[in-house]
Amino acid sequence: MDLANFLIQLLNSVQYGLLLFMLAAGLTLIFGIMGVVNLAHGSFYMLGAYLAWSLSSMTGSFTLAIIGGAVLSVVFGLALERLLFRHFYQRDHLDQVLLTFGLIYIFEEMRSILWGDDVHGVKIPELLSASIPLTDNMSYPVYRLFMSGVCIALAIGLYLLISKTRLGMKIRAGAFNRDMTESLGINIKLIHTIVFAIGVALATVAGMIASPISSVYPNMGSQVLIMCFVVVVIGGIGSVRGALISALLVGLVDTFGKVLLPQVAGMLVYMLMAAVLLWKPEGLFKQ
Repeated sequence: MDLANFLIQLLNSVQYGLLLFMLAAGLTLIFGIMGVVNLAHGSFYMLGAYLAWSLSSMTGSFTLAIIGGAVLSVVFGLALERLLFRHFYQRDHLDQVLLTFGLIYIFEEMRSILWGDDVHGVKIPELLSASIPLTDNMSYPVYRLFMSGVCIALAIGLYLLISKTRLGMKIRAGAFNRDMTESLGINIKLIHTIVFAIGVALATVAGMIASPISSVYPNMGSQVLIMCFVVVVIGGIGSVRGALISALLVGLVDTFGKVLLPQVAGMLVYMLMAAVLLWKPEGLFKQ
């Protein structure tokens, strides 16, 4: 592998890892802070992709589609938490699994009714459709760099929110000891609602920005869900920092594995997870 090919694969792995982080960050927040096993998290990714296709077709602007889709995802997350998830916080994990597993089928049926079962493509914005030349015959798409930039900006924003704000302090307190947090007068139900909406929004935005390069098709959320759980388990349940490092590791192993060891590429990520769990059963970082 020459230097240009190595650089392209490295950029691809970082871009894929950052996209996984956006998905896994919401999942680890919901699971680590609220204690909810959300198997329907991949459906939010699918929702984002279909919103990007639908809204960009209606408005003619991918930028407006992302903004509108992000707002709709927050509203959807707030409503879903208040109407449904709030009643399952104190229930057994099996009840949560059954609920969210059922939601996968509900969301898929709603997707089929609203948008059909065809495969769709989302056009890359003209401003981001160029490529950066690396050699005489190799280049790298600007849009992939844009995706990485959006993911990095959101990762920094999430870090600042959780680590440097009063809301973040309340979120961390609720994750550490819910009863004590409530006794201090903090509305833990409101905190849970906000955290759930943030998790839904992150997954939805990930689906929107990924749609121009991955297409939009039925059941696309199921494919990323397993990888998200791998990232969460490796990084440590409830740890956003762990999710970031784990996502980048998974991106590197998966991307270079497909190039260098295609015969066993499908196993490498799970071998990485097994090795990490043998070394640190709770993941790389504790909550």
